[in-house]
Amino acid sequence: MKLLYLDIPIFFANRDMLEAFQEYVDEDGEHLHILRYLFDYTEESARSFPEFEEEFPGILKEHSPDFVFSFNFLPVVSKVCNEAGIKYVSWIYDNPEILLYSYHVINKCNIVLMFDSKQFEIFWKGGIKTVEYLPLAASTRRLDAMIPDDETISKYSADIAFVGSLYTERKRYYDEIAGKISPYTLGYIDGMIRGQLQVDGVNIIEEALRPEIVDEIQKASNIFPHEDSAETREYLYANYIINRQATILERREILTMIGEKYPLNLYTYAENNEFSPKGITNKGAADYFVEMPYVFKLSRINLNITLRSIQNAIPLRCYDILGAGGFLLSNYQVDLARHFVPGEDYVFYENRKDILNKIEYYLSHEDERKAIAKNGHDKVQKEHTFDVRVKQIIDLVKAKDI
Repeated sequence: MKLLYLDIPIFFANRDMLEAFQEYVDEDGEHLHILRYLFDYTEESARSFPEFEEEFPGILKEHSPDFVFSFNFLPVVSKVCNEAGIKYVSWIYDNPEILLYSYHVINKCNIVLMFDSKQFEIFWKGGIKTVEYLPLAASTRRLDAMIPDDETISKYSADIAFVGSLYTERKRYYDEIAGKISPYTLGYIDGMIRGQLQVDGVNIIEEALRPEIVDEIQKASNIFPHEDSAETREYLYANYIINRQATILERREILTMIGEKYPLNLYTYAENNEFSPKGITNKGAADYFVEMPYVFKLSRINLNITLRSIQNAIPLRCYDILGAGGFLLSNYQVDLARHFVPGEDYVFYENRKDILNKIEYYLSHEDERKAIAKNGHDKVQKEHTFDVRVKQIIDLVKAKDI
């Protein structure tokens, strides 16, 4: 079987996925024949890329791959593959992912793998039959091979750690519109955010946006749905403005609360260096391949505070923590509770008071914490590696007719 792999290095999972494809052996003992194509990814090039559209059909004709693979859905690739009659597998890696709303998502060539079961359900019930549900994964092969030496143990050991964005280093649409909308609308949005932060496992923002609120946000933000896709204004404003602001507040408030009682190591982008309240040691960014696995291995408790636009899914961070053998304390996520056993493979918190209670308990129950971390690692190793996902993907490719 031939694979044309769209190599997009900016996606963290790209290297592990390519290795898993390279390690795959079918029932006859045959490896995949893999051709790599370096794709210069931006949102603009993913939609329209004239040089690619001119070159890629010739590559497909010359090599006749059984399927093309990329992380995230690239409409321009789907367009070319559909015209050539070649299957195109895309594995969604981000949420929100506006490119999913491209009209090309219904192309017969597509197998669109969604890591969020809620997003999959919305598309499937909407009549989009080119989608499948497939959660993300971890490479225990890579992570298990990283054995910390004494210097590494000294450098990364901690009681509690959080690795992730604070979203204040990115474009802050909320701040840009806050001074342009009426006090009523600003109060309405802030009320939605505060209400959402009381609830895990369901997102209320998109449905709570009333038409007059949407109209005012549009005027203030000058953000419109893309002309070649079907996303709604409600989707755009809920996920790119309001859920992002909710995540900014939630992460800063939770981390500050924990730091007041326990020492915490924060690994985040350099633009957030000024965030270092009591108890928090801001260590800057941790390299995904070089440093992050050691943080997860050597921190007694690893936090996950999910980006609010990710509704049901298991963030990649959770897989990386569990795959590294780290102890995971997370907010409640439907898919996480579906694929892993709470209290056996990981632990979730129900509210802010419960975070502190769980931290106190598991810092003082070493054996129980280590047993849970081992269970989580072993579950990932058995059921949720990139090797496992590659087999699932190839089974889907074999079963699809176009």
